[in-house]
Amino acid sequence: MDENMILVSKQYKKRSQGAEIWRRIRKNRGAMLGLFLVIMIVLIAVFSGVFMDYETDVIGQNISQRLQHPSLAHPMGTDDVGRDVMSRLLYGTRYSLSVGVVAVIIALIFGVTLGSVAGFFGGKIEEVIMRASDMLAAVPSILMAIAIVSALGQSTLNLMLAVGITSVPQFVRITRAAVLTVRNQEYIEASRSIGLNEFKIIWCHVLPNCLSPIIVQTTLRVASAIISASSLSFLGLGVPSPNPEWGSMLSAGRKFIRGYSYLTLFPGLAIMITVLSLNLLGDGLRDALDPKLKR
Repeated sequence: MDENMILVSKQYKKRSQGAEIWRRIRKNRGAMLGLFLVIMIVLIAVFSGVFMDYETDVIGQNISQRLQHPSLAHPMGTDDVGRDVMSRLLYGTRYSLSVGVVAVIIALIFGVTLGSVAGFFGGKIEEVIMRASDMLAAVPSILMAIAIVSALGQSTLNLMLAVGITSVPQFVRITRAAVLTVRNQEYIEASRSIGLNEFKIIWCHVLPNCLSPIIVQTTLRVASAIISASSLSFLGLGVPSPNPEWGSMLSAGRKFIRGYSYLTLFPGLAIMITVLSLNLLGDGLRDALDPKLKR
């Protein structure tokens, strides 16, 4: 009976903690707006391929309809080869969002692994990892990304890898700082006393108690990764043409910016709204997960 009561108490505690976090997020209007926009952007990315034919609607050219201003037939106009800007913009959500998410996953895997090892073991291991991270962070991220893409070649995969590598130092520092706050707690000492492997302790007991800052950093870094990917595509080093990535659409439209400003206006707005929504959501998660801000 006592064991059942303890189990029910633990389940209730978990549910109540999640409910409390959700309650604080709901009270934050900016976070709710960001969450709504992020959900809409994800739905567009998922279903754009269902309602559009890539060959005809996205990359199909129609010179007779080139450079038409926004109208009922083409709500966002057409580009210099007659492609519908709205179709390319909506389909391009797939590229921009996937590059940002995959790049952050790459950074998350390497950064959290290295940061947790550095923070938990300390000593020379920590020194080597942190100095290497500092060296990587000392190089401007856009220059590092340009160097990586130039060395590996232009492709979507290399773009993800380049943006991901430049984001690793942020995750290393965040994870190390979080691990340092918990590595000497009593439950860690108890895990050692019963003979658990050090890496099992990190995976099962340390990292689960360091998730809050990592989750917040992940959300914010997706926004930064989208900007970096768009910047590289703008410079011609990102997603290869004719794929409709927002940065490459900006680059293609700048030649016509005087008479056909919509070619740069709509891709720029798409980048701005996506980054703003992720930042709003990240700020809301930070406030909701910070124990000092509980109210």
